[in-house]
Amino acid sequence: MHILIIGAAGMVGSKLTAALLAGGAIGTRPIEKLTLADIVAPDAPQTPIPCTALATDLSMPGAAEKLIATRPDLIFHLAAIVSGEAEADFDKGYAINLDGTRLLLEAIRQAGATEPYCPRLVFTSSIAVFGTPLPAAIPDDMDHTPLTSYGTQKAICELLLADYSRRGFVDGIGIRLPTIVVRPGKPNKAASGFFSGIIREPLNGQEAILPVDESVRHWFASPRAAIGFLLHAATLDTEPLGQRRTLSMPGVSATIADEIAALEKFGGARATSLIRREHDETIARIVAGWPQNFDTQRALALGFVAEASFEDIVRVYIEDELGGQIS
Repeated sequence: MHILIIGAAGMVGSKLTAALLAGGAIGTRPIEKLTLADIVAPDAPQTPIPCTALATDLSMPGAAEKLIATRPDLIFHLAAIVSGEAEADFDKGYAINLDGTRLLLEAIRQAGATEPYCPRLVFTSSIAVFGTPLPAAIPDDMDHTPLTSYGTQKAICELLLADYSRRGFVDGIGIRLPTIVVRPGKPNKAASGFFSGIIREPLNGQEAILPVDESVRHWFASPRAAIGFLLHAATLDTEPLGQRRTLSMPGVSATIADEIAALEKFGGARATSLIRREHDETIARIVAGWPQNFDTQRALALGFVAEASFEDIVRVYIEDELGGQIS
């Protein structure tokens, strides 16, 4: 099996690459080749499996065709610019998040026009496709009501994925990721970045800024759960999905206060004292329209799993990123 990961240099892409190499197979099919692509060339891992790392801009003409030329069997499309950046730069957001996806789907369609080709495409969407007014728990079939450019771009991509799958050009499955926390490394430009920052920085002995009220509630899952979603989607029988090709992933509905309580359990008062409240009206306005809770029975019935509490999410961060101990 040949696997292509687009967006492989990011946090999720890097962890997905490591998981694939550790497993060596997708279901019963051994991985024979791995292609890693991103706007900057990902680090090529040392592995017996042939691995190619490429720098490419999916939104540029011809880029998608080059990636598809080797006809990968399985494609993970993770590439996107994050919510805050897509809101700040309208043109860039649509070029990368929408046009890049459309060009990829079209390259797959054109490849199949000369010789049968219908790869599995796993696309990472977002809960940002939903916006107020919202029910207490959002069902999987709720209409898209995005309140940001990022959410709009992802919503359009979900429709494209369904249509290209309906026509038999691709075997697509979209997964709406919760906000992934606790993200390792440095903060990014996502409006949601503080959700990770108020856990990550204090556990590493650094100050973190909290730009919203502690009553803010949101939907979360860990990086470990996100990799599990992707791997499960790669082998899932898509027939039961019908025309609804995208699913909301399970997660934990928690408030900022719940986050801080979990932080105190693992890091004590020393850690929570490092959170500095500094209200940011722009971030607060964006976050106010985001979903807070989901009914994910459809995904759960299909075998997707996530953490049960925010304490579980913090525990995953400590185990996976801090070696099981807090400095």
